[in-house]
Amino acid sequence: MEIYEELKSRGLVAQVTDEEQIRELVNGGKATFYIGFDPTADSLHVGHFMALCLMKRLQMAGNKPVVLLGGGTGYIGDPSGRTDLRNMMTPETIRNNCRRFKRQMERFIEFGEDKAILVDNADWLLDLNHMEFIREIGACFSVNNMLRAECYRHRMETGLSFLEFNYMVLQSYDFLHLHKHYGCNMQFGGDDQWSNMLGGRELIRRKLGEDAYAMTITLLMNAEGSKMGKTARGAVWLDPEKTTPFEFFQYWRNVADADVLKCIRMLTFLPLERIEEMDGWEGSRLNEAKEILAYALTELVHGEEEAGKARAASHALFADGTDDSHIPTTEIPEAQLKDGAIHVVDLLVLCELALSKSDARRLVRQGGVFIGEERVASIDSRLERGRLEDGVKIRKGKKKFHKAVLASGR
Repeated sequence: MEIYEELKSRGLVAQVTDEEQIRELVNGGKATFYIGFDPTADSLHVGHFMALCLMKRLQMAGNKPVVLLGGGTGYIGDPSGRTDLRNMMTPETIRNNCRRFKRQMERFIEFGEDKAILVDNADWLLDLNHMEFIREIGACFSVNNMLRAECYRHRMETGLSFLEFNYMVLQSYDFLHLHKHYGCNMQFGGDDQWSNMLGGRELIRRKLGEDAYAMTITLLMNAEGSKMGKTARGAVWLDPEKTTPFEFFQYWRNVADADVLKCIRMLTFLPLERIEEMDGWEGSRLNEAKEILAYALTELVHGEEEAGKARAASHALFADGTDDSHIPTTEIPEAQLKDGAIHVVDLLVLCELALSKSDARRLVRQGGVFIGEERVASIDSRLERGRLEDGVKIRKGKKKFHKAVLASGR
């Protein structure tokens, strides 16, 4: 099966501007394509995962990835999917995040001569002359059309700043720059990027003419993949210091039954023939599929050794519950204790098992919290210092484990 047909079979393609042209380019290994990553945190997260896997698949088929770090657009922040203005980052924070992104990307993408290249739009955006830019580039955009774009429509309800309004123009300019300087003929993005990507293609037509425009392709990645990432954004990171390999393994091990085959198709490199054989799996075999998914993705992100350790730790924890050495642990400061104990509600929040005290109370009332093997019966329950000194295992629902221990040096 050719690579474009495989992408479609895996459910990775939602929409393209010219299917025959993209099929010819990627199947022939002639695509020089880019995907952008704004450095909004100091680690990539699961929301980036599908894009990285897509780049890897296309590179393996002979195509050339251009990884674009948003060191310039990061000064603004993409308004897509947002209901408020992003926090402003300092230039040093942006540069640090870009450096960390690059190190993580090297696990997925092969950089080097005649291979993938990594560029940072800070190199051309930060030195732009504002008056020249708005005369040469701003004049190519219709405000009426921009306001109809999905990326802005939601923000209009809560207030779209002029700062954010510039984002589409800058992202479009990125494609123009990459096309002129690197021969980039294709751009990929998630479902919330369609308007921005079409803006880039139209800018190429306005500035370089119909021949250049005809050489460019825009591919929209399947919205389902973006949704999977958004549900975990900010919670499941690719940096092992922020999300341990065990936590990463457990995240994928606990995906919903309805999503497991979808995740395997989109995110793993298992042959499609094998995945089709798994399509009818039910019951315990569905759990087997979840473990296959969890191991494959943990190996891809953290390596074979860490994936093996995470799988072994998961088996040990769920087999007899005795080995809790790999589960995430929170040290509880002495100052959090009152009269030598801590309320379970406060403990759940400190361990990030609940978003708030009200969320913690709801979990307890629903019977979904266990300390050791005992269900927490009341929102007024407290844990004494002695139990925390020894360390306690907390279970939220059936599969979410955490450990709390009193901080040393008290």
